[in-house]
Amino acid sequence: MSPGKKLKVATASLAGCFGCHMSLLDIDERLFTLLERVELDRSPLTDLKVLSACDLGLIEGGLCNAENVEVLRLFRARCKVLVAVGACAINGGLPAQRNHLDVRECLTKVYGEGSVPNDPELPLPLDQVHPISDVVRVDYFLPGCPPSAEVLWQFLTDLLDGRTPKPGAGLIAYD
Repeated sequence: MSPGKKLKVATASLAGCFGCHMSLLDIDERLFTLLERVELDRSPLTDLKVLSACDLGLIEGGLCNAENVEVLRLFRARCKVLVAVGACAINGGLPAQRNHLDVRECLTKVYGEGSVPNDPELPLPLDQVHPISDVVRVDYFLPGCPPSAEVLWQFLTDLLDGRTPKPGAGLIAYD
């Protein structure tokens, strides 16, 4: 990223808890400083639904259904740099705990035999939850559950200042 250039940033939450987006909001008043240097594109923070070409895509959450895969591929195609944010994006996280279960059997137990929803509006579940790197190339990984506001702040300011981002010692935590 070029120092001084306003970064166009998009974010997405796939199969996860939204904790990584909460950490982004936990940057608190520094968000005003950040917004002087970035333009937010598609994100739950902006409620924009269309993704344009972006410099940076931040993805939280793993892949549990076909819609997650579609969104992820779109982000990879339109974002110069893609970042896996948090344990769910990096290794499937807590949603991957269902990987030892049979999805069809689980849905049948929840909805009853013959009552499992089958509507084209519902995304098809995958048999397993996958980290995003199983489907697309990822440029950076920000571990944590969730990564702290400090990790996100350091990562973003490093990029904005033209430095190679490296989470500092003591910033990575798993709550």
